[in-house]
Amino acid sequence: MLASFHWWRTVFFLIPTIGVYTAVLGSLSVGSVLLGGKGRFAHGCARLWSWLILATTGVEVSVKGLERVPRDRPYVFLSNHQSFYDIPVLFWYLPFDLRIIAKDSLGSFPFIGWHLARTGHVLVDRSNPGPSAFRQVSELMKARRSLVVFPEGTRSADGRVGTFRTGIFRMAIESKLLIVPVALRGSRRVMRKNELTTRPGRVSVEVFDPIATDSLTQADAKALAERVRAVVAAAVAGDEDAAPGPVA
Repeated sequence: MLASFHWWRTVFFLIPTIGVYTAVLGSLSVGSVLLGGKGRFAHGCARLWSWLILATTGVEVSVKGLERVPRDRPYVFLSNHQSFYDIPVLFWYLPFDLRIIAKDSLGSFPFIGWHLARTGHVLVDRSNPGPSAFRQVSELMKARRSLVVFPEGTRSADGRVGTFRTGIFRMAIESKLLIVPVALRGSRRVMRKNELTTRPGRVSVEVFDPIATDSLTQADAKALAERVRAVVAAAVAGDEDAAPGPVA
């Protein structure tokens, strides 16, 4: 009975509501860039969009470890991926000017895709990122913008942390970027993979110490990926039983 309620709530309340402020904020975001904005207003729109999604759905978030990451420079935040809700959680609760790496086909989507394509997010062909992705990431860092990446490449169905792809680690080493492991727990219970149902819930975010890459070479990329995955996986371990469950 409760599952049926959440489905009806998702389809007839949340999706239309989120659709409205996605259209409004997406249009404002793209418009600000077309009128010569530098992206800060657009990022503000993205953060407001994130807060509205979390508030509308009833998602409570706890964060620890932010004090480990000084705010005077950009980073590549590398997180496990459990749910669509991971992006709103990170955009609202990480106090940095954030961009994401997304597949290039998203750029053609109305409002969200237009926002991504016009406001400095990195859209790449995942099968062949090419040197342009490296250039875009380097330009982001020079502009003191940080990057959020989900190195698993897809959402986890059961909460377990999958293999981390090495591409972003090679990119970080090439550009000598600071990377920050991030562990997300509980978001998959808000919206499970391949389900059109959302539920109120509690999500926890843990941010770990930055890892320098300036002394590493491309030969170290795989070991670095495994090291970061181990940190995240250890924090997520036991999520099935120990992580906070749904609020309702």
